[in-house]
Order: sequence, then C-alpha cells, then structure tokens
Amino acid sequence: MRDPTFAVLGLFDSAQALVDAIPPVKSAGLGALEAYTPYPIHGIDPKLGFRRSPLGGMVFVMGVLGAVTALFFEWWMSAIDYPTLIGGKALFSWQAFVPVMFEVTVLFATFTAGLGMLMLLNKLPLFGHPMLAARSMTGITRDRFALGIEGDGERLLDVDACTAVLTAAGAVEVEVVPALVNPGWTATFATRSIFGIVVACLVSGVGMYWGIKLFHVLPPMVHMQEQPKLMPFEPSTFFADGRGMQPPAPGSVARGHLPYTFKALEDALSLPNPLPATDKVLARGKKEYGEHCTVCHGALGDGVTTLTAAYGAKPANFHTQTLREYTDGKLYHTIVVGKNAMPSYAVDLTEEERWSVVHYIRALQRAQNARPEDVP
Repeated sequence: MRDPTFAVLGLFDSAQALVDAIPPVKSAGLGALEAYTPYPIHGIDPKLGFRRSPLGGMVFVMGVLGAVTALFFEWWMSAIDYPTLIGGKALFSWQAFVPVMFEVTVLFATFTAGLGMLMLLNKLPLFGHPMLAARSMTGITRDRFALGIEGDGERLLDVDACTAVLTAAGAVEVEVVPALVNPGWTATFATRSIFGIVVACLVSGVGMYWGIKLFHVLPPMVHMQEQPKLMPFEPSTFFADGRGMQPPAPGSVARGHLPYTFKALEDALSLPNPLPATDKVLARGKKEYGEHCTVCHGALGDGVTTLTAAYGAKPANFHTQTLREYTDGKLYHTIVVGKNAMPSYAVDLTEEERWSVVHYIRALQRAQNARPEDVP
C-alpha cells in the first residue's frame, strides 16, 4: 500500500532550535530525517545520520582518469602514431603535455560533478517533488527552518506520533506534506514534452542564427568595411596639422629591424662582420655594390666615377693604404651614416645587404692588391 503522506514537517524559528531538536526526534525512530534550511548549517549532516557525500571521491577518480587519458593520447600521438622531433626534445616530453592534461582533468571532473549530482545523487529526471507543494516552502527559503520525518518505504508514517514528537522538540508549527501522485509517462505528457523540446530547439536555433548574423553590424560591433577610416593623403581634422598620414612616433622601431645606435665612428670600429664570406654573400654584395656604389666609386672600387666633371666630389679609392686599413665596422658605419658628399644608405640597404657590400669591397681590395700567396 502506498503511503499517502510524504513527510511531517516541524518548523523552527532558528538554526540552533533545529539542531537541538534533531536528537530527540531521531531517537523516536519514526522515520528518516531530513532538514530544509535557507542556508547550509555546519555540522548538521552527522546529526541527521547522513554519510559523507561520495561526490568528492567521484570527482577525484574521474579527474585522475581524465589526466591519465590525456597523457596516454598525447604520448600515443607524439611517440607512436606521429613521432616528430622538435628542438631535440624527447618524443615523450611530458612537460609539454601538462596544459592539455589539465584541461581534460577539469573536463572529466566538471562533467562528473554536474551529472553525478543531478543524475545519481538527486535522482533526476524527477518531474516534481512533494516539498515543492508544501505550504511552508515559502518560509523555508527565507527565514524558517524545517525538520521533516519522512517515510522509509517500509512502513506507513504515524502522523499523530510524528506531530507529537516534533511539537515536544520545540516546533512552532507542524505541516503534513502529502505524497506526490506521479501519473507516469502518459501519451499526453510525452506529446507535450516532445513538442516543448522541438519548440525550444527551433527558438534557440533561429535566435542563434540571427544573433550571429546581426552581431557584426550592430553597434558597437560595426562591420569592418563600414568603420570610419582615412584614405591615403586624405585630410583629417583630428590632428593639429590637418594631415591624415602621420609620421612614426619618435623612437618607434620597425618590426623586424633593430635601430643603429652607434653615433660616433669610434664606437663602430670594433663591429665584426656577422656574415661569412661565402659565394652567396659575395654575389649579393656585388649586386648591391653595382646598383648603389659603382656610379661613384667605380666598378673596381678605384674611385673612378662614371659621372661627368659636373659632379664635383672626389669619391674614395678603396685601394689606398688608408681605406685598406679600415675595419669592417668603419666601412659599415660609413654606409649607414654617410660621409662628406656620400649620403646614408640605411634606408636603401638592409643590414645584411650592407655587410655583404663590405665583404665585396674586401674582395675588390684583395683583387687589386693581391699577395704572392694569393696566386695559385
């Protein structure tokens, strides 16, 4: 026979009154005890006879399983299925696996905590609960404390005895909560459930579609092509000079380039040439020398210019004793900052191109001033 009573509730005005009432009510042995409070009360679980929640152990076990699973898959991919050496590291470099292991650990633990609490411990899906229809529920969720004697499924609740025990324990009010009549899965309930799920999917799908479609064009997320911008050489009222194109900020450095910090020639004398004197480097230096230097210094580097007398300047002859004793750093510094009538080529030549030109100048000097041991 089904018990028509779910529980007999005794209401108390304070948490301490509830805690003090648990021992005498529990000793009466009229049924299982449950407390309903607006906030957690420390230490109440042992008094009610509840065992420690298994949720923490479940989360720990699944978290460890997630970490081991991630480690196994990463090891398999990196060392077995697609082994690739990166930077000389071992195939099983577990340190690099830690971020993914952490994420999978959190994933397994989170799903276990949520689903374990809802499905296993709270026994969902449960479409309704008798306490939701209790008259005292509005007070319990604010400032009242309830101690319930619930049926254990083996015997019917003695409502009169439960009422007397709760009243003697200090309850200011007693309520009998009837059991919930569950009609089960009827055709009407199944139809309504399926219809509700379909409507929810349609509404969420259409809402997501239009949300994504309109997100980029709604303020402030205006479309990139419609944002206000200045075209080249277009005036601007924002800057004081009225120009839309502004020079770089003082001290700014172009990406991928380091500024040349040597101002005095003496500071650059000891600069070493970082490039090896290979055929490729010499060929590059010859090309840049021919495009930028030959017109003044001559194809042989002897200072014989290809310009007319109207030029007026006297280019340097690289084969003089003075120029041959120049260090690589001094030649490089001259290319960067210029000298006399020679302008700076810092904008025209990259760092590697300048050093390549220095190598080619050395080759010209060696060709015109060969030593006996250079002759094969």
